[in-house]
Amino acid sequence: MPSPDIRKGMPPVKLTREEFERRFKSRFVDPAFDPLEQELQTITDAAWEAYADSRKAPHTRKAGPGFADPDYDLSVDWLAARDAIGEAQRRHENPAEPSRILLINGSARSEHTCPGEMSKTWRLVELARHAVEAGGFRTDVLDLSRTTSEFGRTIHPCKSCVSTAMALCHWPCSCYPNYALGQAPDWMNEIYPLWVAAHGIMIITPVNWYQAPGPLKAMMDRLVCADGGNPDPTSTHGKKAAEAKALELAGWSYPRHLAGRLFAVVVHGDTVGAETLRQAMVDWAHDMHLISAGANGELDAYVGYYEPYATSHEALDRDAAFQEEVRNAALTLMEAVTGKREGRLVAAGARLKDPRPK
Repeated sequence: MPSPDIRKGMPPVKLTREEFERRFKSRFVDPAFDPLEQELQTITDAAWEAYADSRKAPHTRKAGPGFADPDYDLSVDWLAARDAIGEAQRRHENPAEPSRILLINGSARSEHTCPGEMSKTWRLVELARHAVEAGGFRTDVLDLSRTTSEFGRTIHPCKSCVSTAMALCHWPCSCYPNYALGQAPDWMNEIYPLWVAAHGIMIITPVNWYQAPGPLKAMMDRLVCADGGNPDPTSTHGKKAAEAKALELAGWSYPRHLAGRLFAVVVHGDTVGAETLRQAMVDWAHDMHLISAGANGELDAYVGYYEPYATSHEALDRDAAFQEEVRNAALTLMEAVTGKREGRLVAAGARLKDPRPK
């Protein structure tokens, strides 16, 4: 089969020195930096040099044994993320380890920034956490509202390497951090091991304009590398598109790195969109070969339907049935995890060969 073309033609994005300096210094407009003008200029000069030289990963080491090209220089950030994922996978597979549930707060709302009030989603996460821990399970809580309220908590957008070739999408993601472009830090290197270690994942989220909130959608997009991603960046020598296309066309195995974990989804809204988002998230989880905990673990509901936003917490206070449904979703997930770890849960069709993996 002939090699496909590498299509080019988008407008250039390289900045001039003047524009780079303007953007770089815009982060230091607080008067506290005024006495440091000379020092700031020195730092700006160094940052420009790194940008002009496109030093995405300034710290690397040889890949070593076990990689397609042991002499290729791999980012130490990527290697650290890979090691953390490997340790998380060992915990996941160890039958002596307690069952572990990852609880995800999908809301971007936080009392610690502009809204000035906690989210209802956080309250629901806490209901689920108490239920899970009362059952003797371990919990990890991933609070995605920290991307809006905490310094340095960033989930950068997916660059869609998959659309060039599946083999170009590395597991874990190697697109970030990119120091030359100022795309650092990146929270996903800490998030991947949380997903890997979990036996069950429970996502609780509001619906924002018929869609998942921004941080939740960013995380979902960046998990694409768990669904067929390439665990060996040396096989494509970083981001060599032609090499990745050749690998895919030679026959790609599409490894599902999170397959077999149980999941539950709770979506809540105020007037519209909860059903659509819940179904979309369930479909997304199925595509990654996660296993639904069951009907009671797939929940959508409205809190204070068409009531004032100002009294939405009071509406949740009154909705004891919805609160109990959230607890039941957590208990359903726990029951499914226990059954699977004891060998009693059979996912029919899981061993069949997928004729169209992508």
